[in-house]
Amino acid sequence: MIVGAALVELHVHGSHSLKEKRGVVRSVLQRIRNRFNVSAAEVGGQDTWQRALIGVVSVGSDARAIRTLLGRVVDFVESVGLAEVTNSDVEILTLDHADPSGDDETEDDEGET
Repeated sequence: MIVGAALVELHVHGSHSLKEKRGVVRSVLQRIRNRFNVSAAEVGGQDTWQRALIGVVSVGSDARAIRTLLGRVVDFVESVGLAEVTNSDVEILTLDHADPSGDDETEDDEGET
């Protein structure tokens, strides 16, 4: 299983309150979710008027495809123009699951499959 995570730091120009910033961030998050098959949330900067940190995550079986997808998400956020992307980072994590029995079927507590 491959897990890809992106952090996108935003500067919301012209925001003079948390309410204004939250409106912009909410719009960016909704546009990301509508356009891409990813999970996205504000993960930092909640108490600042002009700074937001957005986390975006995707899971799949192809690291290259996930890295490309997350790169497209970052490019999309930049192109929307609602806020300036001041920093971004994409990380890929590979999780291997080895079944010691060599059997792909799972068993319940009574040993039945």
